Amino acid sequence: MTLRIHTLFHTDYADLSFIKQWANAHNHPITVSRSYDDDVLPEPDSLDWLIVMGGPMSVHDEEKHPWLIAEKRLINQSIDAGKTVIGVCLGAQLIAHCLGASVQPSGVKEIGWLPMRLTPAGQAHPLLQDLPKQPFTVFHFHGDGFDCPKGASIIASTEAWANQGFVYQTPKHKKCGSWVLAWQCHFEVTKESLPKMVSNGNATIESGLKEYPNTVQSPAEIIALGDNYIEENNARLSAMLNRIAVSDNRK
Repeated sequence: MTLRIHTLFHTDYADLSFIKQWANAHNHPITVSRSYDDDVLPEPDSLDWLIVMGGPMSVHDEEKHPWLIAEKRLINQSIDAGKTVIGVCLGAQLIAHCLGASVQPSGVKEIGWLPMRLTPAGQAHPLLQDLPKQPFTVFHFHGDGFDCPKGASIIASTEAWANQGFVYQTPKHKKCGSWVLAWQCHFEVTKESLPKMVSNGNATIESGLKEYPNTVQSPAEIIALGDNYIEENNARLSAMLNRIAVSDNRK
């Protein structure tokens, strides 16, 4: 089955990366909206999956970025319509916000390759059976955090912040075989996209090193460690996306 995937970008450097490779390999067409460039957002009926990517802004920055209002409307409409909705970093925070959860600075920045572990709910979840049961290392670049939305399950945590991802499903999602999946971390980064993220976030990284030396790594360390972890994290993301695609009942 071909899936119509629509993506919301919030900056040019936080792109789909490996997700695009996965979609191309499975012949799923991708369309992109850049609300910051005044792109018109689609109607939910025109998509099967909505993927909401990261960015440096806050979910509360509607005055500075008024296009966030329309994005939140589309996210809510897509969830209500039973679409698969996937969030990465800011995207995860936007989904949590749309589901009524609080999103605020977590009190710590996590930037770099840091260990994360699945919660008991995460270990038991059918979408995550290909992920390690023991702590594993993923790429983080965030300072805000979300509470658990009502009806959702927290699926992963770190030492610094308990809520690193969640899964949500309504009766309509169950009927469609679809899911709402949100991750604070970046399984999608590749050897090509990681340097762009680091370069564009260099000022945030440098300030974070001074304030949070235990959870923020230097640009050089981030790039070097990427060689150790990118391939396995891309494989984990591929497995999750495959499981969602197989469960999808839309014709």
